[in-house]
Amino acid sequence: MNVIELIEASAQRLSDAGVAFGHGTTNAFDEAAWLVLWRLNLPIDGLDEVADLPVGTDQTDAVHELIGERIATRKPAAYLTKQAWLQGVPFYVDERAIVPRSFIAEVLADGSIDAWLGEHTRRVLDLCTGNGSLAVLAAMAFPEVTVDAADISDDALAVARINVDAHGLQDRITLLKSDGVSGVRGPYDLVLCNPPYVNAASMQALPAEYRAEPELALASGEDGMDFTRALFAALRAAPDRFLSEDAVLVLEIGNERPNFERAFPELAPAVTWLPTTSGDDQLLLVTRDALILPH
Repeated sequence: MNVIELIEASAQRLSDAGVAFGHGTTNAFDEAAWLVLWRLNLPIDGLDEVADLPVGTDQTDAVHELIGERIATRKPAAYLTKQAWLQGVPFYVDERAIVPRSFIAEVLADGSIDAWLGEHTRRVLDLCTGNGSLAVLAAMAFPEVTVDAADISDDALAVARINVDAHGLQDRITLLKSDGVSGVRGPYDLVLCNPPYVNAASMQALPAEYRAEPELALASGEDGMDFTRALFAALRAAPDRFLSEDAVLVLEIGNERPNFERAFPELAPAVTWLPTTSGDDQLLLVTRDALILPH
């Protein structure tokens, strides 16, 4: 058996078992390729070069065991490999933090928010930082900024510390424990936030792979907007504490745009929806003025 045959056989096992995807891959073949290449210590992004390599019996057995663990535990592959990537950048992750997959990574990389930024953009907040991946990507995208990466979870911050250190950004990224913005040190010029936003009905319907993640990072009340309500209330109550004059907030809300617009009808006309590879309803940008001025 060679590498590609082992991947195809593994993909069939995953498909037959009905596992769910969405934590770095969207289909059985890509998930199998990730797990097989990782277990064989081959480059994750080099399948074409290694597809025809023969695989020994011991290696095949090791792959079969890993695929079996993926099926039996329903853990996302990232928790099995302790690896995840955003925009091609590697990150450590384990069960203490949500698997990084934010679309905010796309707009950091493609420059689609740059029109709202400028020389004044010096201080960035990554709120609900999880494993720290967005903070790292922001620091990479904007070499002149410093980043505060905040989370309520000590466990998540411990994982974020691993990634900040691994990428050598200790001097530019500060980790903060904070319940919402209560423990941060504004004002900030750019706030990035991939908060909990899954509504109650959707939480009940989540596949096991998503339930393997910390619920704290996912659930946000009946309509998914509880965290965002509290955030907006805090920012509006003390805007000068948290937001500089030209500050902007980039907020991810997943599939909750209808709930967002019902919760914040006054803001709906004022926000900018940012295009992503998953459509134009996942990610929004709102300026300080739009957020705090009466509508």
